Amino acid sequence: MTTRKKTRVAILISGRGSNMIALIEAARAPDYPAEIVLVLSNRPEAGGLAYAAAAGIPARAIDHKAYPTRETFDAALQAELDAVGIELVCLAGFMRIFSAGFVEAWAGRMINIHPSLLPLFRGTRTHEQALEAGVRLHGCTVHFVIPELDAGPIIAQAAVPVLSGDDPDSLAARILVQEHRLYPAALALVAGGKARLEGDRVVFDADVALAQSALLSL
Repeated sequence: MTTRKKTRVAILISGRGSNMIALIEAARAPDYPAEIVLVLSNRPEAGGLAYAAAAGIPARAIDHKAYPTRETFDAALQAELDAVGIELVCLAGFMRIFSAGFVEAWAGRMINIHPSLLPLFRGTRTHEQALEAGVRLHGCTVHFVIPELDAGPIIAQAAVPVLSGDDPDSLAARILVQEHRLYPAALALVAGGKARLEGDRVVFDADVALAQSALLSL
């Protein structure tokens, strides 16, 4: 039986990188289809860099303030990704908007996790938005990145009920638990070739689609 080559993944962070940690921990499993080989941050003070380095993963900062334009910063990022043969990029709390050219170059090979059930509540303050709107379900979404912010085709979602006593912090904490489960699962689907972008839709292998149908019928 031929062992599938693991997909080489870079994680981009701007802060503590709690979703980065979840991905790194998941990738320790021998049968996980992705290998985390690089962590990059646009902020030298990002706490997640130290964790990645301690885990033995090359971790570097590319300070966006040192670059005069969005395009020159993106070019510096691209150079780092190319240097180590990155095949798939995961955004984990990366608080920069890319140039359209950079996003298009990584079409179908860059994913993000967003703390809402997209297409609801794009942008920031998602938990406040959910409470203000009075929704009964809130959650998180993993999606492919496209030039339009928080609008890419959806790979996976997880939902939690909004409770009567919730405030933004309590809701965020409960959703973060789901983020840490959902992102590694979604990365495994993409890295393992079981979910891929075709046009503007995500196409799943038959076994994944069957499992999703079974879950929805419960």
